[in-house]
Amino acid sequence: MRSMRFHGRHEDRVQECQAPGCDEPGQFRAPGPRAPGFDGPGEHFWFCLDHVREFNARYNYFAGMSADEIVAAQHPAAGWANSSTTRAFRVDAGVGGVPRWADFDDPLEAIGARASDIRRRAQGRAQAARFTRDEQDALSTMDLAPDIDRAALRRRYSELVRRYHPDRNGGDRSHEARLTRVVEAYQLLRKSAALA
Repeated sequence: MRSMRFHGRHEDRVQECQAPGCDEPGQFRAPGPRAPGFDGPGEHFWFCLDHVREFNARYNYFAGMSADEIVAAQHPAAGWANSSTTRAFRVDAGVGGVPRWADFDDPLEAIGARASDIRRRAQGRAQAARFTRDEQDALSTMDLAPDIDRAALRRRYSELVRRYHPDRNGGDRSHEARLTRVVEAYQLLRKSAALA
């Protein structure tokens, strides 16, 4: 038995098929004619299943285009490079020089926050690239960000030594291993070319 489900079927359509002489319901949308300056989906034809299959078999998007127009339409940036057309995201696409997307309401700052997050991560990667892998591990040991300078390194080192040294915390030797790692990390970082 043939399945009655088809991708693209609009079962709520009550219009008849637009193929001449067909009285089946037109539940499948097909591209209609494009006018010069086409911007958006434009008009559609509505066909029954048999006629939309027939239409699709002979449909040619490039019909009526010159060779140059076909090459331009196949370019990955087709529609974006042509400044003579109005694009939704071009600065002068809206009214008074304000782009249409500037009216977009973003109450949760989802778009702006994502852009800031991407920018912050890129800056972090650029800062981290200043240091070798071992130096990055040393930064992690001392809980330092990659954008530190020599003075911040010295302050953090002093703070960690005071925290973990047995003479500073009542003779408690339980942090000696951590103190050793901090001293080794500091010795590596103070000689780093990134902090020269």
